[in-house]
Amino acid sequence: MSGLLSGIKVIEMGFWVAAPAAAALLADWGADVIKVEPPDGDPFRAYFAWTVGQSTHVVPQFELDNRGKRSIVLNLQTERGREIMGRLLAGADVFVTNLRPRVLQRFGLDYETVHPRLPRLVYCQISAYGPDGPERDRAAYDVGAFWARGGVAASLTVPGAHPPHQRGGMGDHMAGAIAAGAIAAALLARERTGRGQRVSVPLLRVGAYMMGWDLSMVLRLGTRIETADRFHPRNPLMNCYQERDGRWFWLIGLQSDRHWPDLCQAIGREDLLTDPRFATARARAENAPELVAELDRVFGTRTLTDWAELFDRHGVWWAPVQTLNELAADPVAEAAGAFVDVPAPEGPVRMVSGPVDFSETCWMPRGPAPELGQHTEEVLLELGFSWDELERLKAEGVII
Repeated sequence: MSGLLSGIKVIEMGFWVAAPAAAALLADWGADVIKVEPPDGDPFRAYFAWTVGQSTHVVPQFELDNRGKRSIVLNLQTERGREIMGRLLAGADVFVTNLRPRVLQRFGLDYETVHPRLPRLVYCQISAYGPDGPERDRAAYDVGAFWARGGVAASLTVPGAHPPHQRGGMGDHMAGAIAAGAIAAALLARERTGRGQRVSVPLLRVGAYMMGWDLSMVLRLGTRIETADRFHPRNPLMNCYQERDGRWFWLIGLQSDRHWPDLCQAIGREDLLTDPRFATARARAENAPELVAELDRVFGTRTLTDWAELFDRHGVWWAPVQTLNELAADPVAEAAGAFVDVPAPEGPVRMVSGPVDFSETCWMPRGPAPELGQHTEEVLLELGFSWDELERLKAEGVII
């Protein structure tokens, strides 16, 4: 199948989400991705068994981050397994991993060992706290490095409340998308220089970048960033409200003075324009609790359908607060390309799409996530192994 990265071979040795997510995007874009797994597989395959004690052959989260790949099993605890891994890398363009540095070093797969031997290889290392820092081997997941330590959870916690739980894979998917773009940039640099290089994506750094607006205030001005509940926003026109039936929506009037007259007209409260408590952006910020209470009363008189018509008529910027079930049925999300039909033996499977499209080169998932070791024989035959050698490797416990 053609694609932007057609002809690019990627070796992925990753667990759970971040590295597999990056490699899945590369597979969507046309790369041949070989997922190297230990004999017991990527633990993400048993996600439901780990979390709720329920075993099932369908793990949608794993399917999303592993579609379109080929899976082989290699026992890297054996010398023969490590030799085969070296042969795989020698024929590859990209290596993607999120294993901790001490594990990579144990297998001879750390960058310092691999790069001198394979100088054209693009080596992508996704980590929690950076591959060279003092906590390079600390276990984290994105909940630890991105959500907790990266400042995201605290920035979303209003005074007196508990820190909110992260939904699965939020930081990992950001890191995976960033890594995929960085790998493409490194491949372009290799075309110009003939040399590969390490691409490093720490989850902590992804969290810092995502919180860049607030963190920039801390770095440049020494500002102490405070959180606020919906009754004390700096701008009540960038706030959530409920309509008569309890549905939430968000006003998105970032330029407060620009959007204030339109909102007052839409809600039929032009009298608020001359109220000195709300006459300017500063006044609205200083009197936010009073304005939020006033808007709560107004918005509680109509349904969101009614407000939507009035908002659109008067140029008020807004968006509904949707559940994921509503998002899955949203025709606007459909038109934006948020979903894709992935070919599978039982017929097309509806899945979440990657986040980008290309105007000149189409992309399409190659197929579903592979079974554990589904392509071991196929890939090793491509490397030049004979069937007799494969049988010996099975007998020695190198492959299954």
